Amino acid sequence: MELRKWDELDIILFSGDAYIDHPAFGAAVIGRTLEAAGYKVAIVPQPDWHGDYRDFKKLGKPRLYFGIAPGAMDSMVNKYTANRRLRSEDAYSPDGRHDLRPEYPTIVYSQILRKLYPDVPIVLGGIEASLRRLTHYDYWKDSLRKSILCDSGADLIIYGMGEKQIVAIAQELENGKSIKDIKDVPQTVYLCKEADIPNGITENDIVLHSHEECLHNKKAQSENFKHIEEESNKKHAQRILQAVDNVYTVVNPPYPTMSTAEVDATYDLPYTREPHPKYNGKVIPAYEMIKFSVNIHRGCFGGCAFCTISAHQGKFIASRSKESIIKEVKQVTQMPGFKGYLSDLGGPSANMYGMEGRNLKACERCKRPSCINPDICPNLNTDHSKLLDIYRSVDALPGIKKSFIGSGVRYDLLLHKSKDEKANQSTQEYTHELIKNHVSGRLKIAPEHTSDRVLKLMRKPSFQQFYAFKRIFDKINKEENLRQQIIPYFISSHPGCKEEDMAELAVITKGLDFHLEQVQDFTPTPMTVATETWYSGFEPYTLEPIFSAKTPREKLAQRQFFFWYKKEERKNIERELKRIGREDLIPKLYDNKPFYGKVTYDPKAVGSSPTVKSPQKKHKNSQRNEPKRPKRRR
Repeated sequence: MELRKWDELDIILFSGDAYIDHPAFGAAVIGRTLEAAGYKVAIVPQPDWHGDYRDFKKLGKPRLYFGIAPGAMDSMVNKYTANRRLRSEDAYSPDGRHDLRPEYPTIVYSQILRKLYPDVPIVLGGIEASLRRLTHYDYWKDSLRKSILCDSGADLIIYGMGEKQIVAIAQELENGKSIKDIKDVPQTVYLCKEADIPNGITENDIVLHSHEECLHNKKAQSENFKHIEEESNKKHAQRILQAVDNVYTVVNPPYPTMSTAEVDATYDLPYTREPHPKYNGKVIPAYEMIKFSVNIHRGCFGGCAFCTISAHQGKFIASRSKESIIKEVKQVTQMPGFKGYLSDLGGPSANMYGMEGRNLKACERCKRPSCINPDICPNLNTDHSKLLDIYRSVDALPGIKKSFIGSGVRYDLLLHKSKDEKANQSTQEYTHELIKNHVSGRLKIAPEHTSDRVLKLMRKPSFQQFYAFKRIFDKINKEENLRQQIIPYFISSHPGCKEEDMAELAVITKGLDFHLEQVQDFTPTPMTVATETWYSGFEPYTLEPIFSAKTPREKLAQRQFFFWYKKEERKNIERELKRIGREDLIPKLYDNKPFYGKVTYDPKAVGSSPTVKSPQKKHKNSQRNEPKRPKRRR
């Protein structure tokens, strides 16, 4: 402030992450956006919330408001495992330190600021507040909680990506409006007495079951979520209201999906792409992971039941222009330590770039949570030509040796046959290009499970599609003389999944010669259909009762099947298989000799055992993901 001769700041942002001036980190995007709009901004990363609160005092109070961006990850997922154990590393902190952010930083920071500066407006943003904008289940407290506005004492929530809202709020305050009177900014949430709701409660509003009703009726909470998700995925959403504590939580409809020019404007801001110099000599793991990567679009129309992307970014894709992408790639090539390899050229799902409906008027009326589940929408244009052009243009740049696709790929899009032959041709071409030129030895994809019954609840395609894609992958590898691997992601304990399903998953993945690495025990996070199912026991759209593994014993019993190949797990697995009456699977997992047979699975015979063909000779290129034996020490 002294160097810039500033006596006062307009806006002060508090972040739960280390400060990295890079478009993949929310605090940097919001700070640069406000700066570009002409405001004087300061960012305080990871303030000390103990003691005398000096980090909250040192810059004084801002002229307009405090903003709180708790982090790129939900703070509780960041701090705790699915078994509620404290993580040993925080990827968004210097040297991975796990003690630099509190639980629920949005609430902690807000309460401190409200105590120190009771008259200054507080605006919440980021994942944590966005997904807690209404009554939500909190897995870590094991309770239903109110909108985070109630617990934090803040004035407004910005949900989703916040570039437009953050500037609009600043302009309203600049024009002399009180924060309590700002009720018309799209994609914001506020608390309000019924008498003060703009235009009153109308027939066009969606009025949810009250927080108090949800506390006593889990089915009411489940019914609420259907409306919340649908409005998150509509072109023209309705206003949502929910009664709580004698007031209403009011959720304004979102802005339209950002145009290419608007997305470009965000990514073209003058980021240094580096951590702040205060971290010199320290490693920030999350930055190391994305340092040489470029994000090319926002949004995801997959609608996976356990995912929060559509609740935060929306399902409609906002793509950057080729020129903006090329400009950023050129900037990456000039970064210290860059050796010619882009680690990722992707997005929430790598191969959704540039995709939208053929008839946009049909999209205007659509409220499906997914464009590709249970089937790919016939209106969706699955042409991969634009993405192919991006890949090839980037690879042709001086200084680029290879661009890898580190983001997950939707293989159901690659297998889809539309009525448009041009789109089908581009998809085949893209698949070959991806496997031949953009896999860094391992291609990450996410079948998530092998049981079609569970996959239906996950909103994922049949496992038969995984087999189909793997055949294509193996064929192209053979033709191109490559020795690449597929790295599949799987989830245990998802709502609807039982031990028998996990046992069959173990047999099937053994038949595919996978020793699984990328696995996850389901973690209920706010504002996903899977979490609402897990908490309430009802699927929100059908209100059908669904079983969920909830106790530590039930969850561990499912998770252990991922690691059937570990000697220490065999005794427990055999005991569990006997307990659930599936002794028939024991010889298929433990036949006392190497097993390289192929397993087929009939998706129509839900709940049936996989059929195992005769073992075949192991191919020299078979995948083996066994952990390396540690070197013996003296």
